[in-house]
Amino acid sequence: MHVIHMLGTGGLENGLVNIINRMDPKRFDHHIVCLTHATDFAARITNPSVRVHELHKREGHDFRVYWRYLRLLIRYRPDIVHTRNFGTLEMQFLGIWRRETKRVHGEHGRDMFDLHGRNESYNRFRRFMSRFIDRYITVSRDLREWLVSHVGIAPAKVVQIYNGVDARRFVPLDEKKRILFPAHFRASDVVLIGAVGRLAEVKNQAFLLRAFASYCERRPSGRSHVGLVLVGDGPLRSMLETLADTLGIADRCWFAGDRSDVDQLLPELDLFVLPSLNEGISNTVLEAMSSGLPVIATRVGGNPELVDEGATGYLVDVNDENALVERMDRLLGDRSLRRRMGQAGRRKIEADFNWDNTVGEYAAVYDALLATRGQG
Repeated sequence: MHVIHMLGTGGLENGLVNIINRMDPKRFDHHIVCLTHATDFAARITNPSVRVHELHKREGHDFRVYWRYLRLLIRYRPDIVHTRNFGTLEMQFLGIWRRETKRVHGEHGRDMFDLHGRNESYNRFRRFMSRFIDRYITVSRDLREWLVSHVGIAPAKVVQIYNGVDARRFVPLDEKKRILFPAHFRASDVVLIGAVGRLAEVKNQAFLLRAFASYCERRPSGRSHVGLVLVGDGPLRSMLETLADTLGIADRCWFAGDRSDVDQLLPELDLFVLPSLNEGISNTVLEAMSSGLPVIATRVGGNPELVDEGATGYLVDVNDENALVERMDRLLGDRSLRRRMGQAGRRKIEADFNWDNTVGEYAAVYDALLATRGQG
């Protein structure tokens, strides 16, 4: 039983669906419990036996959610409950009466309410709950180190497993045709920068817009030969569109919205930028590297574990506009450098980030826990 806040577009949800779709349905029967609701993203689940439960939690404290969740526990008697991120952790407490159930908690990244994981009241609750959690899974070494060193979770309880990427789906292109893009972005001499992610504060697309505007000011003669593509939707879309207009770059930006064809859009780009304030492990960086793109990412969270400085891309400090402009200028002006970095990124994906390996590691965690039932 996987417990998440909402089943919608996002890295955590994408990882969950990929794992469920690839696990042996004869060995594992999956239930997804959404504290709030599921969106059309649920259609990406290809395993027909998966059940999705929506608890329709209201904003704030909604005590009826606990009763709804408890009824699911009683009805389905899960062998494993796997919660993900802080907002679902308390649900593990409701299941402690089922001694035969094994409890797993995943840490996939942090949002604005506790960007750096330093909120001591939250961490006290994490330490309290750790006595009931059998295993933690983190998607990056950075998150594992934080759980062990700062929160105080026993190292033996924490397993780090990277997400994978479908290297057969995200494939570099020899020729970019860009038929899905606006007409003024299709010319062969236009170099495209792209970013994929929720249009939300933690993703910090405003930083990228400001840097792109500075680049256009620095290279006014090349302004018509560069474009910025923002794929994704979210609460800040209107603000970001207004900012692009205010900066005078609206004609060189395309807000593509939430898309189901990211695998077709990414390879058509020339450069990928991730301007986030924090990240666990970015699926979009993995997909961009698999698509043969050089990556510029902020030096936060798990990003340094993915981007090899000077080899597959560059790392910049959060909101360091000059550094981002300089790195974009260097890559946009050097096609051969983009190609070398993109090829290096693709090789790294093929060597280290495979969904089959990821699924096998998750299954191994589950199997090891199930083997200990009845002990202690």
